[in-house]
Amino acid sequence: MRPLFFLVLVSLLAPLQAGALNKDPFPSTYQPLPTRPTLIQHVRLLIGDGTEISRGYIFLSDGQIRALGAGDAPPGLQADVVIDGTGKVVTPGIIDVHSHLGNYPAPGYRAHSDGNESTSPVTAEVWTEHSVWPQDPQFPLALAGGVTTLQILPGSANLIGGRSVVLKNVSARTVQEMKFPGAPYGLKMACGENPKRVYGRKGTMPSTRMGNVAGYRKSWIRATEYRDKWRKYEADLIAFEESDKEDKKKPEPPGRDLELETLMGVLDGEILVHNHCYRADEMAQMIDVSKEFGYQITSFQHAVEAYKIADLLAENNICSAMWADWNRFKLESFDGIDENIAMVEQAKACAIVHSDSAWGIQRLNQEAAKAMAAGNRMGMAITDALAMTWLTLNPARSLKIDDQTGSLEVGKMADVVLWTGNPFSVYSHAEKVFVDGSVRLDLEQGIRPVTDFELGHRVRSW
Repeated sequence: MRPLFFLVLVSLLAPLQAGALNKDPFPSTYQPLPTRPTLIQHVRLLIGDGTEISRGYIFLSDGQIRALGAGDAPPGLQADVVIDGTGKVVTPGIIDVHSHLGNYPAPGYRAHSDGNESTSPVTAEVWTEHSVWPQDPQFPLALAGGVTTLQILPGSANLIGGRSVVLKNVSARTVQEMKFPGAPYGLKMACGENPKRVYGRKGTMPSTRMGNVAGYRKSWIRATEYRDKWRKYEADLIAFEESDKEDKKKPEPPGRDLELETLMGVLDGEILVHNHCYRADEMAQMIDVSKEFGYQITSFQHAVEAYKIADLLAENNICSAMWADWNRFKLESFDGIDENIAMVEQAKACAIVHSDSAWGIQRLNQEAAKAMAAGNRMGMAITDALAMTWLTLNPARSLKIDDQTGSLEVGKMADVVLWTGNPFSVYSHAEKVFVDGSVRLDLEQGIRPVTDFELGHRVRSW
């Protein structure tokens, strides 16, 4: 029998090989632009964590938030740029956790439609970043809506659609230049009508909801077996290295499998599950499946019926990314209500406003305003400060980047938006957008990003 310390060592080292397999072969090459120390004063600050400062200041320098507080800025802040924010509002940059920009870019031609690898119910091996076109003219439009970070997800045709990627909303030539440094990958899963419709039409499984669940379980069984092979290899490798036998033979590692590597990354907690799911009963079933195989669901996307099981979502630490009032457009969305987001918030669960739309991403602040108004009509007394968490800190938490962005805190990235007024008013818009402290949009100075694609197709005026 092997000694106890050996078994403990194996259990500690077992995830290491999986970590090596899931090491990003396409790392971020994002580089912030140069910045100028900037002080915005006499401004209302919506912090992003549910609090606000009615009149204060914020100081940005070297790509980070360096100081903020109530009242007048203290002496000694060496600012090259001083902005009077009287009557205006500063917020963290908006984070959209459900976008397909770059995968379904404009112009909207079939030749550009790269979001769904709808050739097999399980395509965990595909990575959505390999479909992102950085020249999509919709990225600057999202920036004009205050969006500084966004998660690009594969579509929902498949049970398991592939890896997502988190991007900074910056002009770039390659997707690597947009990738949010250190952000974990996600795995897009989908339940309900979409997978069963897509593959039922093809006369293959799944064509029913029970077929959906069987498909998930078969995939996770294969992933568990794959992980066990790697763990056995790791144990055998340790035994080989510790053995003093002259005829010892070094073990061979299992063959690589891109699909199972991604699923193993989920089982090892390195890749986050973002699950497209509308109905409450199906969300509960997906939670059951996750517990059967020992992985965590990070978020339910769309979550139209989240209000029915908000307590269950809070209990299981699962975020709900939701529309404000986009429902009843297909049968599984028929029980959607405008109070959904507010009711999830009331249950102390993680509520997020998302877009899933190239148009909605341009006005997520107004989507949150609609959800706030619906909650207040029910008597929930949702404040602007609380509603801002749906757009900033909660999305950051669901992407595991809240230590870097999502709220106005000293030391965090200076991803900041200056609004002309209350961001929950239809009369306000983003006046200045900073990404890592650099000005990426400034309406007063005429700074608006234009993609190379747009520039190359504009009619010359000379």
